[in-house]
Amino acid sequence: MTTTLVKNVVVEIEGDGQPVVCIHGLAGSSNNWTPVLPAFEGMKVVRLDLPGSSRSELASEPLSIDLYVKTISDVLGELKVSGAHVVAHSMGTIVAQHLALKHPELVKSLALFGPLIEPPEAGRAGMKARAALCREKGIAGVQEVADAIVKGATSAETKAQRPVAVTLVRESVMRQTPEGYAQSCEALAGAQRADVEAIKVPTLLVTGDEDGVGQPPAVKAMGERIAGSKVTVLSGCGHWTTFEKPVECVSELKSFYQTAK
Repeated sequence: MTTTLVKNVVVEIEGDGQPVVCIHGLAGSSNNWTPVLPAFEGMKVVRLDLPGSSRSELASEPLSIDLYVKTISDVLGELKVSGAHVVAHSMGTIVAQHLALKHPELVKSLALFGPLIEPPEAGRAGMKARAALCREKGIAGVQEVADAIVKGATSAETKAQRPVAVTLVRESVMRQTPEGYAQSCEALAGAQRADVEAIKVPTLLVTGDEDGVGQPPAVKAMGERIAGSKVTVLSGCGHWTTFEKPVECVSELKSFYQTAK
């Protein structure tokens, strides 16, 4: 594995073959994809920390979905990567949808975990409130958010049976800087829907039966709008899909890539 800085973005690269580009969600990092790396055997895996998240510094302008899309396209251009299988989680699924439409040459397929087209109005207000909390309280505010996310965004089964997954979720959130997380929340709060009907690449949508963000009815409706897409709902799973159900996610990805390659 090589870890490098590209356009001020921390990028991990490993393997050879068809490229896979991994985009994490709010309060995520490249480690969102560590549990499912076996699904990418024989492929070139590019995992990045979005600007303002984890190890990547904030950009010189406020974070937004458009900025994320431009940053990813610039990074892939620098790495001479195109025609990639794009894998994304949560907020990253919005970024991936826009990337597929704005830069179709970069995207060969989409695998979206805990996906959403855009946040509901209540969700936008909640993101703005989180941003304000983290700016007011600093790292203590980030910790409050981390504990709330563990409580509300993981399944009952995960909380009862998978303490390591719970720890990973909490650590992922606590790894964020207060301002980086605040701006990431504001980016999600301002997200606008992509024209998903125009997505023409093979698409896999995976969510949990207890996912309050990528709620199963909404994900199924999203799947109906993307021609030829496949929707899978994992039992006993919340929003942190790859942490909570890694074996099942690997299986879904491997099956998907047998036809998407």
